[in-house]
Amino acid sequence: MDGKRSKDRPEALADRVYQQLKNDIFDFRLMPGDRFSESEVAERMAVSRTPVRQALFRLEREGYVDVWFRSGWQVRQFDFEYFEQLYDLRIVLECEAVKRLCRLPAADCAALLTRLTCFWINEPRLDDGTAVSLHDEAFHLALVASAGNSEMARIHTELTEKIRIIRRLDFTREDRISATYDEHARILHAILHQHSEEAQRTLTDHIAVSKAEVRKITLHMLQQAKHHTVSSN
Repeated sequence: MDGKRSKDRPEALADRVYQQLKNDIFDFRLMPGDRFSESEVAERMAVSRTPVRQALFRLEREGYVDVWFRSGWQVRQFDFEYFEQLYDLRIVLECEAVKRLCRLPAADCAALLTRLTCFWINEPRLDDGTAVSLHDEAFHLALVASAGNSEMARIHTELTEKIRIIRRLDFTREDRISATYDEHARILHAILHQHSEEAQRTLTDHIAVSKAEVRKITLHMLQQAKHHTVSSN
């Protein structure tokens, strides 16, 4: 048992450092363009440089940081064009999933969407933005997964992870939480009635509005964070 614990410890440390750094990036404690060294992170988190390096290379593969071999690491600059391309791909995948669901026998489609219907239409609404954000992500993942193409679902899952950094900001306002419930209910009603074009149109509008809102909110948060940094200095 002791041998197993010592073997697992470096991996567990790397996971902890990875999650903390990712949270720092998501919450703008580490700003786009910020540079730092492995030693600085290791000292702040009271770990050796090895788990820090492992965590950083994982974040680099996921596109959150860049390595500068002579001058440490840098948080990748926000590329809104890149995120908008991901949103466009998301629309393509989710609309295709909706088309496939609408072609299924009505009873089969209803069975696949039972849990989503219960949460978004029948159950009392939540008002906690963080909780609704998680359920929103699960809603869109479930739509694509229910269409039955595992490769399409895999790509959509990877895409979802990439846009999570800005997508979750859409749930920091109460009106956006309420709108999400309303729009998800309309999408589900259209699918369940096999109104494919209406479902795709509603879904496309829903994602487009979210994309515009998170761009606005992200820019505002970046400006706030920069202002706070200048004021602190």
